[in-house]
Amino acid sequence: MSEKETAPSAERNKDPILAVLRRVLPPRGVVLEIGSGTGQHVAHFAKALPQLRFQPSEMDAARHASIAAWIRDEGLRNVDPPLAFDVTALPWPVRKADAIVCINVIHISPWSATLALMKGAGDLLPPSGVLVTYGPYKRGGAHTAPSNAEFDASLRSRNPGWGIRDMDDVAAVATGAGLRLEESVAMPANNFTLVFRR
Repeated sequence: MSEKETAPSAERNKDPILAVLRRVLPPRGVVLEIGSGTGQHVAHFAKALPQLRFQPSEMDAARHASIAAWIRDEGLRNVDPPLAFDVTALPWPVRKADAIVCINVIHISPWSATLALMKGAGDLLPPSGVLVTYGPYKRGGAHTAPSNAEFDASLRSRNPGWGIRDMDDVAAVATGAGLRLEESVAMPANNFTLVFRR
């Protein structure tokens, strides 16, 4: 049995996210992925963007076997072994990153994780470095679709500290950490990709 896990949502969203990354990531450098999950995203992005070096990370060390299996099976040489670290434990154990990608983390973590993500990114990224986040967001305090309101209620029932965040609140935290929201890109299934620039 393969150690490789597959999440259907990652299969669906990997190409739309990649289309944004092709535009906003630097031509060369190190990309830190926070919350690599199954490893599908980092493998897909690294294969499509061979000039970049990817550093996956996943706090749940039990997922590392799947991440490593995706890297191995795709024969990727531009992906480092996954790190296990808690985004809220600052400073992060990463010395350098030219860009940070964080997919489906902000809503499945406490608000303290978003605060730490922005602080850590502001400290780590070089001038003009980019942070890309993806997931569902509210806009102006309102959900963008009824399905998102249902998802939000489901998240909060599982953990009261979780939930869909308001884009304006996230952007305000980013501003305080020296990052500005450069772009919000509407994505399939009522999600958004947010591009923050240092």
